[in-house]
Amino acid sequence: MVALNITYKVGARDEDPEHTGFAHLFEHLMFGGSVNIPDYDAPLQLAGGENNAWTNNDITNYYLTVPRQNVEIGFWLESDRMLSLDFSERSLEVQRGVVMEEFKQRCLNQPYGDVGHLLRPLAYKRHPYQWPTIGKDLSHIANATLEDVKDFFFRFYAPNNAILAVTGHITFEDAMELTEKWFGPIPRRNVPQRNLEREVAQTEEQRMTVERNVPIDSLFMAYHMCGHNDPDYYAFDILSDVLSNGRSSRFNQRLIQEKQLFSSIDAYISGTVDAGLFHICGKPAAGVSLEQAEAAVREELDNLQQELVDQEELAKVKNKFESTQIFGNINYLNVATNLAWFELLGRAEDLEVEVDRYRAVTPAHLQAVARTAFRKENGVVLYYKKQDA
Repeated sequence: MVALNITYKVGARDEDPEHTGFAHLFEHLMFGGSVNIPDYDAPLQLAGGENNAWTNNDITNYYLTVPRQNVEIGFWLESDRMLSLDFSERSLEVQRGVVMEEFKQRCLNQPYGDVGHLLRPLAYKRHPYQWPTIGKDLSHIANATLEDVKDFFFRFYAPNNAILAVTGHITFEDAMELTEKWFGPIPRRNVPQRNLEREVAQTEEQRMTVERNVPIDSLFMAYHMCGHNDPDYYAFDILSDVLSNGRSSRFNQRLIQEKQLFSSIDAYISGTVDAGLFHICGKPAAGVSLEQAEAAVREELDNLQQELVDQEELAKVKNKFESTQIFGNINYLNVATNLAWFELLGRAEDLEVEVDRYRAVTPAHLQAVARTAFRKENGVVLYYKKQDA
């Protein structure tokens, strides 16, 4: 088998504030037929291949796997839709309907579905991370025109704005030859230079309380953190694992098992290219107020600031990361996806030193990052309350 992963350097952060959701819309439009191939899926399925795609705030990622005998079909398909889509009102109408239905299901008709629409604007006042990938408002996709769609495509879908990673049963020489053959003729395009507003440092805590038709109250907290290329990024990631990765994590041991204050609680980082967020979300146990739940979380965050993380506890987290990294990269498709991502961040070769970067984090580094980040004025708190009957 061979995997092709194409990462386009366009995500929700590249959208106009009044025209959001376009990056995600294009994830769907790219399967609606290209200029020379009316049906993307049929030839790939006949060749024994599979494909999918995903979008986030930073990138749009497409991938396929195909038996090595039919690998040229993968290059042909991906290059033709990079060249141009078959823009039509019918295709736009179909995919717009799909995306709008997804918006309704995920954000409007699902418990806690609008958390991203509430939390992000609290945390971001300037940077376009202030809206989720699916879009800020349903009307933005509903009102999208064919001209809007064409303009977005030819601004961002270009060979000079994409990264192709090829892995699996193929030689380097064959991969280069097929890339030159199918992608070489596609002209460069005038991709706009990203000039995003940097988020200013937050000087006071941002809070919001909402009531919704949900089963139980929930607590959502977030703290501003660095971007992916900052050395502190690895410390933030380890802190999230210390707090909530696995049965022996602090949140699970202390807040769920011992104190029985939460029925579930999690901590994770947004993993964005630009300065992101350190998230904490939890559902308090029966009879526990959101205020009590928040106080318990803050106590755990204070402990990280006051005391060094034990070497054994830190080693366990690092070992778990290394194990996940090694087993994840056994799969050739995962390797293709990761190579493209690391090339976007700087160098594909950095995939080889990722474990070393986590290994280099010390207890003192963790404490310093915790003291800088987990300050009240650097945080955002959302109380998501169950409506009274």
